[in-house]
Order: sequence, then C-alpha cells, then structure tokens
Amino acid sequence: MTISPIDNSQRTAAKVAGFAYLFTMVIVVFANYGLLNPLVVPGNVAETARNIVAHEQSFRITVICFLMYSAGVVVLLTALYVILKPVNRGLALVGALFRLVFALLWLLTTLNLLSALRLLGSASYLQVFEPNRLQALARLYLAANFDDYYVGLPFFSLASTVCSYLWLKSNYIPRALAAFGLISSAWCVLCAFIFLIFPHFNKIVNDYWFDSPMVIFEMVLSFWLLFKGLRPPETAEPVLARS
Repeated sequence: MTISPIDNSQRTAAKVAGFAYLFTMVIVVFANYGLLNPLVVPGNVAETARNIVAHEQSFRITVICFLMYSAGVVVLLTALYVILKPVNRGLALVGALFRLVFALLWLLTTLNLLSALRLLGSASYLQVFEPNRLQALARLYLAANFDDYYVGLPFFSLASTVCSYLWLKSNYIPRALAAFGLISSAWCVLCAFIFLIFPHFNKIVNDYWFDSPMVIFEMVLSFWLLFKGLRPPETAEPVLARS
C-alpha cells in the first residue's frame, strides 16, 4: 500500500488531535469526579436532591463541561479524519461517524442534568407533585446518564478500533502503540456489547476495565502526537531493493 507523504494539514491536525484527546479527558474526569459525583449520595434520593439544590452552580458547571466535552470530541474526530483519510478515506469516515454518534449521545447527559434540575426547581406547575416523587424522578434522570454512556461506548470503542487499524496501516505512529490501541479498543467493543446483553457482567469484569486500556492508549497517543508528531510512512516501511 502506497501512502502519500504527510502534508502540513495532517501535521496541524495531529497537534489538534493530541490537544483534543487530553482536553476531553481532563474535562470529563473533572466534571464527573470533581463536580457531579460528590453531589450524589448512593441510596439517599432526598440528600442527593438537597445537594444539587445547594450546589446548583457547580451542577450547572457540570452541564457546561459536558457540552465542552461533546464539542471536543467533534474537534477530535475531524482532526483524526484529516490525518487518516490518505490511508483509507472510507474507513476514516466510518470512524468519524462512530465517534460523532458517541458525541451526540453524550449530549443526552446534559439534557438529563437539566431535566433533573428543573424537577427540583420551584416552578408552580411542579407543586401538584409530592417532593419525594420529584426527587425520585430527578434521581432517575441522573441514573440515565449511566445508560447514555454505555449505549455510546460501543460507538466510541468501534471508532477507536477503526482508527487504530488505520494507525497500524499508516505507520504514522509506532506499530506497537497502534497494535495496543487495536487490541484494547476491540476489547472495549466486546465488553460493551456483552454488558448491554448481560447487565451483571460487571460483577465478573469490573466496568472500569472495559475502557481503561483504551483510555491509556489514547492518553499515550495524545502525548505522542503533541510532542513527536507523525512519522513519515516511507521511513517506517523501507522499500526493498529489486534484485
């Protein structure tokens, strides 16, 4: 397979992709573990509702963070398409579309958060419901975020699998790194589908292990793209001299 030399648009896209990888990781971890999770009290709907109302600003910042995450994923998929389309335009487009579906599903989490906040508000039309019912409904919307993520995860991991295959074929990055990405992404695809069919699968394999290897790959890849850039394919695959 002959791959055209790397052009300036690909080099720029590599820097953008490296930054977008890191930005999206940081923003989603901060939003989930720094802002949202501390407000949720397991098994206590009323206390969770009181925390959300008392820390409404932090809750709304979480919404903004999730929107920024979705936007960052769109930037990322665009950059990856620019980099990988010389390898195989069709597969690069498939990978971009899979990642776009994941970004759109993630937007549902922002709607869930805003719906939960509205249920805990003081609007007059809410007065016909008992407070405990509203609190339970708000908690239901928060719990729906879990489903949104695990419905989106197969698309996210399929996108990573396709892109890892293209990284492997391109030799733009070390083959060992690309192979690890391909294996870890395919593992995540398998776990995601099994979990959707058998919801107690996470009792056998902890759900953090579904996507953690893939996240490690993407973290290493982000630093590689930022500081090393793309390797010229011709240096990675020397042409054998004809006898």
